[in-house]
Amino acid sequence: MNEEQLAVQQSVIRRQHQKLSMKRLLKRGLFIFIGAILMAIGIEIFLVPNLIMDGGIVGISIILSSLTGIKLGLFLFLLNIPFFFLGYKQIGKTFALSTVFGITILSVAATFLHPVAAFTSDIILAAVFGGIALGAGVGIVIRYGGSLDGTEILAILLNKRFPFSVGEIVMFFNIFIFAWGGFVFGWDRAMYSVLAYFVAFKTIDVVIQGLDESKSAWIISDQYQEIGEAIIARLGRGVTYLTGEGAYTGDEKKVIFCVINRLEEAKLKSIVEDIDEGAFLAVADIAEVRGGRFKKRDIH
Repeated sequence: MNEEQLAVQQSVIRRQHQKLSMKRLLKRGLFIFIGAILMAIGIEIFLVPNLIMDGGIVGISIILSSLTGIKLGLFLFLLNIPFFFLGYKQIGKTFALSTVFGITILSVAATFLHPVAAFTSDIILAAVFGGIALGAGVGIVIRYGGSLDGTEILAILLNKRFPFSVGEIVMFFNIFIFAWGGFVFGWDRAMYSVLAYFVAFKTIDVVIQGLDESKSAWIISDQYQEIGEAIIARLGRGVTYLTGEGAYTGDEKKVIFCVINRLEEAKLKSIVEDIDEGAFLAVADIAEVRGGRFKKRDIH
C-alpha cells in the first residue's frame, strides 16, 4: 500500500469515527433530555403540589422555593452551578457538560410544568408515582454519563478525603434535608418524602442495572467440560474455560465462566448439582453486559 492509499484509508477511518462519535453524542443528549423531563414531571406534577420533597439539591430547592416564593427551576439551576465546576475539575469535561445540559433542561422543564395541575391529590400515590418518575429520570441520566443533583458530585469528592462511602455521605445530607423539611412542611410530609425517596432510589437501580439483572457465574469442578456442555445445551449460554491454580494444593483447575440472567440462576444451580454436587459455584450481580456473545442462543 503506497502513501496515497494509506492517507485515503486513514481519512475514511477518521470520518467513520467522527460519525460514530456524533451518533453517540446525539444518543447521549437525547436520553439525558428524556431523563431530565421525567424528573421534572415527577417533581412538579406529583411531589411539589403535595408538599413532598426529594433529597439532595432538589430537596433544598423545593424548601427554598416554598419559603421564598421564587420559582423552583431557578433554585435547581443556581444551586447546582458550584457542583458543575467541581465536576468539571475533578471528574471530567464530558461528565460536567452532560450534567449542565441535564440540569438546564430540568430547570426549564420544571418552570414550564409548575402551572400544570397535579395528577393526584392522594399523598401515597403522589409519593409512589412521583418517586418512580423521578428515579427513572435520574437513572437514565446517570446511565448516559451525567447527573441531575450536585450532592452526588460533592459526595464523590468528599469520599476521597473522609472514611465514609458515597452512599453514607449522601444519606447524611438527606437526613438533614428531610429534618429541615419536617419543620417547614410538617413531619407527616417529611415521612412521605422519605417514602418517595426510597421508591426513587429503587427505581434508579432498576434503570441503571436493567430489568434482566445479569449475573456472572464462576464454577470450579473436575467435570468442567460436562458442566460447560450442559450449560450450552440446556441454557443456550456460551461459556469460557479459564485456567486457575489451587493455592493450597497447587493443582491446576479449570474455571467455567458464564453470564446468565436472574431467571436462569436456579436452573444453572440445578445443572451443576446434577453433574457434580461438590462443585464450587459463585454467582454475582453485573450492572451491564456489552459485546461478546451474551445474546442467548436458541435451544433445540
